[in-house]
Amino acid sequence: MKTKISSLSKNEDFKSLLTGKKITNKYLTIFFKKLSGKNNKKLNISFVTQKKIGNAVKRNKIKRRLKNIMNDAIKKISLNFNYSYLVIAKDTVLNNKYSNIKKTLFSDFERIE
Repeated sequence: MKTKISSLSKNEDFKSLLTGKKITNKYLTIFFKKLSGKNNKKLNISFVTQKKIGNAVKRNKIKRRLKNIMNDAIKKISLNFNYSYLVIAKDTVLNNKYSNIKKTLFSDFERIE
């Protein structure tokens, strides 16, 4: 069964997530919080890259990598679908290996349980 990833769309959702708990590493900052009225069947996650990281091509590459890692994470580790997540990328994501980022992100999401 493939679980759908849905992104946050309302400004209030982003603001309330920023007041929740966070985990930081050298690649990302992950904010997570339980939001009311969200579907627990879907993974509510949004990926954000700042403009200072690079042009649109570089920022979209980072988002594609992170979405791909999260699709693998759904299959391989147990994620808490009760939480909504906000993943903010740092500029170190662009220049590092995919496998290093994946390993770090998996360990962080396992800590959230």
